Amino acid sequence: MSDHGIKGKTAIIAGGAKNLGGLLARDLAAQGARAVAIHYNSAATKGAAEETLAAVRAMGAEALAFQADLTTADAMAKLFADAVAAFGKPDIAINTVGKVLKKPLTQISEAEFDEMSAVNSKTAFFFIQEAGRQLNDSGKICTLVTSLLGAFTPFYAAYAGTKAPVEHYTRAASKELGERGISVTAIGPGPMDTPFFYPAEGADAVAYHQTAAALSPFSKTGLTDIEDIVPWIRFLVSDGWWMTGQTILVNGGYTTK
Repeated sequence: MSDHGIKGKTAIIAGGAKNLGGLLARDLAAQGARAVAIHYNSAATKGAAEETLAAVRAMGAEALAFQADLTTADAMAKLFADAVAAFGKPDIAINTVGKVLKKPLTQISEAEFDEMSAVNSKTAFFFIQEAGRQLNDSGKICTLVTSLLGAFTPFYAAYAGTKAPVEHYTRAASKELGERGISVTAIGPGPMDTPFFYPAEGADAVAYHQTAAALSPFSKTGLTDIEDIVPWIRFLVSDGWWMTGQTILVNGGYTTK
């Protein structure tokens, strides 16, 4: 049986500079990963990427940061090619890239829809595609989606709607890549306590989300914390490899399917 641990493995994290991605990079290094390729989107996140890079290296792992707008297939291919040139073929590929828009469906412009589709859906498709091409056998692919895929709610048509296809990409890829021992999963957190959450929500909505999960009273913020999600992704990209083709909602009882 193949080794499904993290020690000695190579990982690539899209959106790995800060928040959940940054914590995942640190966690993989702490679990003994040999090398971590950290992607960041733009100059605005370069500083955070450098901090994460330093933290990962301090734990003994090799690490490099790669800047790219991943909304084209060519950019995605280059990211993987650069990471492979630096560290060899990856064993673990995690995509945390996403963009939130809370707006009535009737007010969403074509430009807004196109951007949401490019970031949330197109990027995820080509990340899974390139990971399928580049990963070592028995590799692991995990994509971040949203618990809104299990909700019946207004104002998130473009956000949840452009994350929804990732479920289908995950299922198809798991069937196609299973013959190589590669598992493919998606994780849907509840509303997370990150800087991405608050600008999209008014005070009333924040207050609602902080009490909506069954376990909200036991969360430091009432929301899903990034520390709640990391152990699940760690499990899915290691000993939890037998779980494949699934979208798992991890939200403290916020919603389910």
